Amino acid sequence: MLRTRLWTAGVALPAVIGIIVFAPDAWFSAFIGALTAWALYEFGAMFQVRDPVLLLLLIAAGGVSALGLLSGVSIGWEGPAIVIAAAVANVWIVGRGGPDRAAHNRVFNVLAGSLWVGMLFPYFALLRNAPGGVPMVILMLLLVVASDSGAYFSGRSIGRTRLIPRVSPNKTVEGAIGGLVACVIAGLVLRVWLTPALSAGSAAFLAACVGVLAQLGDLAGSAFKRIAGVKDSGWIFPGHGGLLDRTCSLVFAAVFTYYYVR
Repeated sequence: MLRTRLWTAGVALPAVIGIIVFAPDAWFSAFIGALTAWALYEFGAMFQVRDPVLLLLLIAAGGVSALGLLSGVSIGWEGPAIVIAAAVANVWIVGRGGPDRAAHNRVFNVLAGSLWVGMLFPYFALLRNAPGGVPMVILMLLLVVASDSGAYFSGRSIGRTRLIPRVSPNKTVEGAIGGLVACVIAGLVLRVWLTPALSAGSAAFLAACVGVLAQLGDLAGSAFKRIAGVKDSGWIFPGHGGLLDRTCSLVFAAVFTYYYVR
């Protein structure tokens, strides 16, 4: 886990920020479209989607949603909210009854996962390409990194109470609180350089919401992996898992940030 954070901070994060800052809008949308396609592939492979009906569901729900959003179709906040609620419901189901309780509903899992990718991933492009979106998406990204790092180090040092062990055995209540505190502090500090138009109160509220949503997104990704019976979502980052592993804590936060600053 520490190696993952060092790799993210030292290699992946600067590269992603460089793309965010310098890529033309159309290129960035195409980049997010390619990532969305790969994430759908990862999800299908993770759940071993080979049945033609389920494969069609994966492509239709995920692919059509992504193409529509990246092409400028507006769906309002209700659609993403329902998808996020479904993913969080999976966390509750796995947390209460274990992955076997959720695994039997294969159609729901494929549909929820397809929309999780196809309807939420495009919000990275929607947020970044909006007026003033470059500093906002960088702020959101750094807040998630702060939340993740704060949760990790707090959990390692003072963590005692397991959060949802059937979903993520290593996460603790103390770590979750530490991640939230780190996220709010980072929001108050970073707003001075990235988004000075935001008041301190607005920045703190945004950071608190991002901190909660980042941890929920991470748990949602873990729940899908528990249901699928895999450790990692893929192999695209050797030693660090797949694309879904690296982005699950970002997607809920990206959607919220987009609607918060509109």
